[in-house]
Amino acid sequence: MSQATDESNTCQGQLPEFRDPSLLTRALTHRSYRNEHPEVSLEDNERLEFLGDAVLDFVVGAWLYNRFPELREGRLTSLRAALVKTDTLAGFAAAVGLPAQLRLGKGETDSGGRERQSLLCNAFEAAIGALYLDQGLDAVRAFLQKLLSDEVERVMTDERDRDAKSVLQEWSQARHGRTPRYHTVHAEGPDHARRFTVEVKIGEQVVGRGVGPSKQIAAQAAASDALARLDVMWPEERYPEDAE
Repeated sequence: MSQATDESNTCQGQLPEFRDPSLLTRALTHRSYRNEHPEVSLEDNERLEFLGDAVLDFVVGAWLYNRFPELREGRLTSLRAALVKTDTLAGFAAAVGLPAQLRLGKGETDSGGRERQSLLCNAFEAAIGALYLDQGLDAVRAFLQKLLSDEVERVMTDERDRDAKSVLQEWSQARHGRTPRYHTVHAEGPDHARRFTVEVKIGEQVVGRGVGPSKQIAAQAAASDALARLDVMWPEERYPEDAE
């Protein structure tokens, strides 16, 4: 099992043993911990998170390409998005025991940081970045193999990758050889009640428009609008305005 020293802290997850344990310690160090412990020399995990995000996109994309040679680009793209989205990566973090090992500030801990999906997702990305630096891509691939194999079965069985954006992307790539582009054209309201308007284009043509309390929800609404205008059949879902 992996060993991460937080002046004797041990990570009991399913990560490989690190050659340089300080890399894993950094991956598990949230900025709130650094803020409360200025005497700690290690930086927080935000730079490793940036690296891990890029490594995950590549490794998951390559894994899907080899695992499903019959699938077209659009479906591969939607599956990759489903496998690297926040709640999926947070689930991976929990599966390998990261929540209990996170180094959080007291305030972050008291407010439920160890259960917060965005924080767990970031920690998992940071751990992937640390593993890449420690042992390279082969170690990352080997570590992710079981997690990805189990999760992709659930995603495909439940069709959890089939949201409006992914369906529009598949249709656009198959019909026009183009990827839809989303652009925020308007934002209004106070911070606690923002409203965003997003347009989606295929080539230079605006094919849909949507409004929502976040850019992500507005983009989904725009894709849904486009599918309706283009008369593309799909199992429509609703995106509640309070969802994130």
